Amino acid sequence: MNTGQSDDNSTPVMRVLDERGIPYRFFRHPNPVHTLEQAARERGQRPEQIIRSIVFRLSRGGFVMVLVAGDHQVSWQALRRYLGTSRISMATEEEVLEVTGYERGAVSPIGTRQPMRILADRGVWLEKEISVGSGVRYTSIIMQKDDFRHAIGPVEDGDFID
Repeated sequence: MNTGQSDDNSTPVMRVLDERGIPYRFFRHPNPVHTLEQAARERGQRPEQIIRSIVFRLSRGGFVMVLVAGDHQVSWQALRRYLGTSRISMATEEEVLEVTGYERGAVSPIGTRQPMRILADRGVWLEKEISVGSGVRYTSIIMQKDDFRHAIGPVEDGDFID
């Protein structure tokens, strides 16, 4: 199922998945993507199959990544309560690149530059097939949710959306 690409066309996420022998499909969008609906349509998926990886900065230092399905928004209140903190903020573009190695729009929980605590909203696990950032803008990795769970390793499941 994986493309087996290990040449210059491979992405950071593809290289990690290939090294671990985890199956996936690579998808390159024909044009820049402007909406979640456009991305889903071009991938032959529904918006809820697209997993977004959102990085937050903790007030006490460090970062956490929250995975959400589709166009759901992270509940700041639920996230603060779960983390036991009164202050969190979205990571800046520079911070996202520094800690993940990926630009916004291409972020993935797979193969991040620095180990990071990953929280997954329960909705992430509702679809059999999902897609996630590949590490390169306008490309994605499509895979089975069980393979995705295996690829990302330890994750904390919870209710993190509004």
